[in-house]
Amino acid sequence: MGSTSVITTGGVSVGEADYLKGLLQRLGKMHLWKIAMKPGRPLTFGHIGQAAYFGLPGNPVAVMVTFYQFVQPALRRLAGEDATEPLLLKAICDEPVRKRPRRREFLRGQLTVGNDGGLHVRRTGSQGSGVLTSMSRANCFIVLPEACDGIATGETVQVQPFAGLI
Repeated sequence: MGSTSVITTGGVSVGEADYLKGLLQRLGKMHLWKIAMKPGRPLTFGHIGQAAYFGLPGNPVAVMVTFYQFVQPALRRLAGEDATEPLLLKAICDEPVRKRPRRREFLRGQLTVGNDGGLHVRRTGSQGSGVLTSMSRANCFIVLPEACDGIATGETVQVQPFAGLI
């Protein structure tokens, strides 16, 4: 018998129409709510009976980021696969990036091979969690750790290629 999972999008934050957190607390168990991540802070995880429950944010890019970082690896584990770390590569950032410390950020980026033969990355435009064009133009996440307070042009960053997510 296989594992059952429930995945929802939207309704897990603190707005007027965000009912799913309270519903999960009444119908099952909530194990986590809100994470130090951008985009994707209002991620909820719990159980309803024997089913794993994943409550993803409502903004489209936040849904994609949280799905790739949390839900997909969890579903693979539930399917019996061994846990694996995501593929992370080092690349030169070809532009400055501003960031506030205290949460991990996943920027949408375009990873290329530069004239020097090394990997280079740039953001794919506006990084708002509702901006789908940044995701459609991207081939990787630029992963900025919690302690990072910005990146200067020419600094090395970690990138997570989308090919590593398949």
